[in-house]
Amino acid sequence: MIDVVLADDHPVVRAGLRTVVDSQPDMHVIHEASTAEDLLTWLDESGRADVILLDLRFGDARMSGATATDTVVRRHGTPVLVVTTYGTDADILAAIEAGATGYLLKDAPTQDLARAIRSAAAGEVTLDAEVQRRLLGRMRAPTRNLSARELEVLRLASGGKSNEAIARELFVSVATVKSHLAHINTKLGTQSRTEAAAAARDRGMV
Repeated sequence: MIDVVLADDHPVVRAGLRTVVDSQPDMHVIHEASTAEDLLTWLDESGRADVILLDLRFGDARMSGATATDTVVRRHGTPVLVVTTYGTDADILAAIEAGATGYLLKDAPTQDLARAIRSAAAGEVTLDAEVQRRLLGRMRAPTRNLSARELEVLRLASGGKSNEAIARELFVSVATVKSHLAHINTKLGTQSRTEAAAAARDRGMV
């Protein structure tokens, strides 16, 4: 049996995932966590799983799924399968760079989710078709793509944060933030952070 852990802040989503997992003959849910912090605490207290199904966002002031993925992979080596509603370039890159074994959107068919769990347990990578399309597009046009750090700067700028606030959150200088914004405008063909944010939203980048 494949031991599966669910980490999502929505009880209804966890219930739906549990139904799918427990309906399979070769897997079952052994634990649920409503925050990334709770998941890490459980793992640190000798919790063991074959696969973790993890959302990317757990609300304001909570650890992100990408950060949790990085910690889980480094500290415990447990395969993480991201199952989320967020399919932007920023989210995808953050999860993959953190070490996620797979990335599925929550509207994926039941059989795709079950197959992805089996693949993750076997150490294989599974990516949603839309995720594959986005990554392929980035590979085909690398000069027009934003780096993971540029996407993070743009995401924060899009949320209305000042250069100073972005610098504090990312632990960089204001000059570095301005440099990132300049590169972002060049790559997107925009003239300001407002235009860049609008263009990025239109393209599904943030």
